[in-house]
Amino acid sequence: MAVMRDMIPPFELYQPTEVDDAVRLMRQHGDKGWVLAGGLDTFDWFKDRIKRPEAVIDLVGVEELRGISDGADGGLDIGAMTSLTDVAENADVMNRYPLLAEAAGLVATPQIRNQGTLGGNIVQDTRCWYYRSGWPCYRAGGNVCYAATSQSMNREHCIMGASRCVAVSPSDTAPALVALDAEMVVASTSGERTWAAADFFIGPDIDIERMTVLKPGDLLARIVLPAPWEGARWYFEKVRDRKAWDFSLVSVASSLRVEAGMIQDARIVVNSVAPYPVRLRAVESAIRGRAPSEETGQMAGEIAVEGARTLRHNDYKVALMRNLVKRSIRDAA
Repeated sequence: MAVMRDMIPPFELYQPTEVDDAVRLMRQHGDKGWVLAGGLDTFDWFKDRIKRPEAVIDLVGVEELRGISDGADGGLDIGAMTSLTDVAENADVMNRYPLLAEAAGLVATPQIRNQGTLGGNIVQDTRCWYYRSGWPCYRAGGNVCYAATSQSMNREHCIMGASRCVAVSPSDTAPALVALDAEMVVASTSGERTWAAADFFIGPDIDIERMTVLKPGDLLARIVLPAPWEGARWYFEKVRDRKAWDFSLVSVASSLRVEAGMIQDARIVVNSVAPYPVRLRAVESAIRGRAPSEETGQMAGEIAVEGARTLRHNDYKVALMRNLVKRSIRDAA
């Protein structure tokens, strides 16, 4: 295992002020470069000496990546370097996208939200302690998943979506963004590309060393929120061991469009149960045309956990996920 040290390995520091300069530096240094946003995840890696980049590209001076502004067709654009506090407390986000405001406001602690960025929360790496402690697992380029063995400590790991690796996505804002049909705008030296939030996060069956579509040289520039559903009902809940700082054990984000007492459309997303936020499309199909009632929620919860496969210490996640999905429909605001 890695040994904690006080000294961070040396690196070249670059502080661009334009997106074009940032992506040029990222392309130049490739997988030897490291992008620094709020730095909260970065310094853990550096202090443990697990990551040893040759160059660090600090985005703090790129003003283009900050702020919340009106987008096209009644939506909002949020720069990836916008702090989580600004997202959680912005009047437009709170009034029009309370689901995202709630999720951002539950990340860690106020101090961390002041420093941490929305983009950083979205693209942060998994918290699996075997991986983050320097064990040569599949995700680190090795040939075993230490968390999946019969003697492993795997209470926080996944119950679905595993493919050799059983680590989970740690982002609190990711399920909310998927539920809101957000789009991720990615910049590179080749220009900009846009990904639906549901497609932005990938599992180990696609690439076991990445959790998003981002490759070396790619920069998450902004998040685009479409116009919210008229009269949408929303729900967000994050269950964790401690009420402050901690990562979720299971979380759920839902957005329902209800007319005449019946669900016309829905987005139901759970996180911390798979290597990516899981959009429950089967649940969404099953609840359309039904009232958002106790009975509908119970049915949805049962459908949600179909196919779940537990590890030695995480079977509690099945019941937790079932109940969160139930509440997300029954108690939608």
